[in-house]
Amino acid sequence: MAFELPALPYAKDALAPHISANTLDFHYGKHHNSYVVNLNNLLGEDSRSLEEIMNETAGDAAKAGVFNNAAQIWNHTFYWHSMAPNGGGAPTGAIADKINEDFGSYDKFVEEFKAAGATQFGSGWAWLVLDNGKLKVTKTGNAGCPLTEGAVPLLTMDVWEHAYYLDFQNRRPDYIATFLESLVNWDFANTNLEKA
Repeated sequence: MAFELPALPYAKDALAPHISANTLDFHYGKHHNSYVVNLNNLLGEDSRSLEEIMNETAGDAAKAGVFNNAAQIWNHTFYWHSMAPNGGGAPTGAIADKINEDFGSYDKFVEEFKAAGATQFGSGWAWLVLDNGKLKVTKTGNAGCPLTEGAVPLLTMDVWEHAYYLDFQNRRPDYIATFLESLVNWDFANTNLEKA
C-alpha cells in the first residue's frame, strides 16, 4: 500500500492570521507532500505503519533516507493536529493538572517549551512528551521524533524555517509565542495523554 498525504484537520486559512494559507500551501502542500512522494519512491508498496518504519530504521545510517521521510510525514501530521483554530492559552483538563504537577506551573512549562524551540539549532522540533510517567519538554533535530526513543509525544511545534518564515521571517521567538498564545491544541494533548 502506498502512503498518502493525510488531510489537514482544518481549512488552509483556518489558522490565519497567525499562520497564513500561503504558509500552509507551501508547508503542507509542498514540503509535507514531498516526504510522502519520496517515501513511496524509496519503498514502493509497503504494509508497515509509519511508526514501524521509523522504529526499524532509526539510527541506521544506511536507511537514513527512509527514516527521514517516514518521520517527517509522521511529525508533520502530528504538528497539524497540535494546532487548532482559536487554540492557544492555558490548558484545561488532565493535561493542565499534569503540567502543574510535573513542571510546577504552566508558566514554567511555557518557559521550558519556548527555550526548547528557540535553542534548537537549525531545523527541528520542540515537543511535550510523557516519559516514564512524567511530562518533559524535549527537542529533536531534523526529522528526529521522541517516539523512537520510548517517549509518548503529546504535542509538537515545528521550528524548521519553512514552518514560519513567510509569516514571521527570522523571528522564531515571535512564532513560538504565537504558537502558545493562539494555536496550541490542548484538546489534542489531552487525548494523547488519555491514550498513553
